[in-house]
Amino acid sequence: MMNVRAGTRIADAIYSPTPPLEDLGTISECSQDKACELLRSGHSGISSAEARLRREQYGPNVVSRERRVPLLSEIWSRAKSPLNALLLTLALVSYALGDIRAAIVISAIVVLSVGMAFVQEHRSSQAAAKLREMVRTTASAHRPGEAHPKTIDTAVEDLVPGDVVVLSAGDLIPADLRLLEATDLYVNQSALSGEAMPVEKQATPCRDRIEGPLDRSNLCFMGSNVVSGFGRGLVIRTGANTFFGALAEKVVAQQEETAFDRGIKRFTWLMIGVTLVLGPSVFLINGITKGDWLQALLFAVAIAVGLTPEMLPMAVTVNLAKGALAMARSKVIVKRLDAIQNLGAMDVLCTDKTGTLTRDKIILKQHVDIHGADSPRVLHYAYLNSYFQSGLKNLLDVAVLEHGDVHETLGVDEHFQKIGEIPFDFSRRRLSVIVSDGGDKRILICKGAVEEIFAVSTRYEDAGAIGTLDARHLETAKEETVLLNKSGFRVVAVAYKEMSETKPDYGVEDESDLVLLGYISFLDPPKESASKAIAALEASGVRVKILTGDNEVITRKICGDVGIQAQDVLLGPHLDAMTDVELTMTAASATVFAKLTPGQKERIVRLLQASGHVVGFLGDGINDGPALKSADVGVSVDSAVDIARESADIILLEKNLLVLRDGVIEGRKVFANITKYIRMGASSNFGNMFSVLGASIFLPFMPLTAIQVLTNNLLYDLSQTAIPTDTVDEEYVVSPRRWDIAGIFRFMLVLGPVSSIFDYLTFAMMLFVFKAWTTPALFQTGWFVESLLTQTLIIHVIRTARIPFIESSASSALVTTSLLIAGAGIFLPFTGVGSALGFVSLPLLYWPMLTAILFLYATLAHLAKVWFVRRWGL
Repeated sequence: MMNVRAGTRIADAIYSPTPPLEDLGTISECSQDKACELLRSGHSGISSAEARLRREQYGPNVVSRERRVPLLSEIWSRAKSPLNALLLTLALVSYALGDIRAAIVISAIVVLSVGMAFVQEHRSSQAAAKLREMVRTTASAHRPGEAHPKTIDTAVEDLVPGDVVVLSAGDLIPADLRLLEATDLYVNQSALSGEAMPVEKQATPCRDRIEGPLDRSNLCFMGSNVVSGFGRGLVIRTGANTFFGALAEKVVAQQEETAFDRGIKRFTWLMIGVTLVLGPSVFLINGITKGDWLQALLFAVAIAVGLTPEMLPMAVTVNLAKGALAMARSKVIVKRLDAIQNLGAMDVLCTDKTGTLTRDKIILKQHVDIHGADSPRVLHYAYLNSYFQSGLKNLLDVAVLEHGDVHETLGVDEHFQKIGEIPFDFSRRRLSVIVSDGGDKRILICKGAVEEIFAVSTRYEDAGAIGTLDARHLETAKEETVLLNKSGFRVVAVAYKEMSETKPDYGVEDESDLVLLGYISFLDPPKESASKAIAALEASGVRVKILTGDNEVITRKICGDVGIQAQDVLLGPHLDAMTDVELTMTAASATVFAKLTPGQKERIVRLLQASGHVVGFLGDGINDGPALKSADVGVSVDSAVDIARESADIILLEKNLLVLRDGVIEGRKVFANITKYIRMGASSNFGNMFSVLGASIFLPFMPLTAIQVLTNNLLYDLSQTAIPTDTVDEEYVVSPRRWDIAGIFRFMLVLGPVSSIFDYLTFAMMLFVFKAWTTPALFQTGWFVESLLTQTLIIHVIRTARIPFIESSASSALVTTSLLIAGAGIFLPFTGVGSALGFVSLPLLYWPMLTAILFLYATLAHLAKVWFVRRWGL
């Protein structure tokens, strides 16, 4: 994207669509017409042809975090780990000591790990990018027309300086904008300023010089979002030139480390610590006992490589990438790979009921006056309100607009014209439009929650006559509303007021002395799949909690229809009177929360997290943004408002809890396969520590040469590359799975010594049966084959809590790699390569004795595992 030189004068902007950064003040202080002139645009925006030209000049409207990562940078991001740094250091040491073969093998191990991780993640990134095209954020941009400007949906990245965009509640600000029009427009710019409260924005020029651009009331910035109201803005900066673009690198750097990341890091440093302690110990013991310090050093380096879990980054990356692709096939798009593990660990899912428990297809069923009689006039006024509002049209508005042929009956285009609007917000819970009927009459039509409409109404209309509202009418309305709610209907009131004069601006104060006209009621039937999905989630250890802004009665009705116990519904107004301690205790047991504000939803999520739960939040509305950001894993849908999609970690292409449940199971499978590698590596390395130390003490020669250790490690690593493809037992995914570093330590302490027992049994066989005291090559060959086969075998024991090979089978890929590597280990001593590595042919009796050792090892390892599972779980 082109950079504008500092010091450029404002006059130069006539020849360049974007003014320089320091001239934001001038843009803010000039009139709307002058701002359009400086951007070579107009109130109707720019043509499609001009937009294409400017895109070529200025590039896509993306900040640095969204740009495609260069290939070399992608490889480097995979290579820069403490494990790889240690391995490459050991490779350099081997090379410096003259052991070029060892340096080559160590380097090959690093290349294998980095290469596999890069290839798999690169493939998954490309696939995910294609999937994200299905849910990318769009903006409503003006294009000049012959009579009136037309509005089109365009991808945010295609916006250019000079475009004019429409803003409404729930929209993200797609670029840096100069407002041309604003009606009760409130913007949340906390991501940029840190100020939690929304700020009001206006289109009028700023006459007073203000130092901070964020304080200018007619400028809106990328990275903020519309809370309520309506506006139109002129794009003045895009991409990296935006205020947010300058902060993007810092924002990305502030991404919090997950518990899973911390666990992986702790395990990595643990194994590195063991390596750094054991390596020098092996060096000293062999140097002292054998007297060959060079060979002792080479052997110690090789042992250090063998103890390093060098394939861990590959195992984690490949598992997460594979899980992302598998979830994509189940209509779940993962925006952040770490979220897969959080999804598997989730034990509480908070969700709204609309569209999740219900069909998300609302139908207008009734339009009645205050006595319950059918009233076309109520329908007509409700239609005008929904049709002329500029903000986000919710499902109720869509139901009104799709009901019958009201548009033609009223002749809306010929007889009515919009004069003004008072947008919806969550405190008033109503919306008003002011229309002209073609004559001198101006009509304010207000539609919203029954109690909110009553609060601003003083009269009612009945068969054309106007009467005075009193408490009796309010009680009657409440009774009728409750009856409808109990039947599953949502009720909205409609009121109006005739006004004789046109005002330049309309505000909340105009919503007074209204005439109550009647009610419209809607039905959103429960989903047939909702009961099954909730039962499936509960069976998977995920408790579903309903957090909705809807009223108690209809919430109770819908929850009852889908099998959610809702005897005790906790209401939003009651939450404010509770302390955090009280609400934490109540939130843990309560299942349904109604009449919640956005802040109350977020508070519940945070308190559940503080009490030890891993919390997911499923939402698609404007009021779900804070809770989505606070949750351990935020889930939204492709049809959600901008702020909900951008706040979420995971996007569902189908708003269905069954789809989400499939994602939960996939997350647990990913975690299971990562844990398999970690458990296997930890126990194997811990066992090798005892074996190597013992052998180094009592043997008169090196237990293995450096190149033999490295070859063993390389073959062993190759056998583990198929772990991400492995199947997972059903019982492992029935409950949430979290990182348990203490459990891994216990597993290492229990299973590690088991492998050492059979290493020492092999030592005894080679020394006392085959008399290898004086033939080091025979001993080294025998231990090499046994070590490789036991390590390859152990993954099949560790991978399941069941009896391996009988009750649970590994994936065909893992079985294949295990057989290939085991075969390579068996036949290697009989080849020329084996001879070059110092191996010799093994006695015929060795093979049945090795078979017995392998059988006994598998049996004892399985019994130890069974005891461990019964004691601590797997």
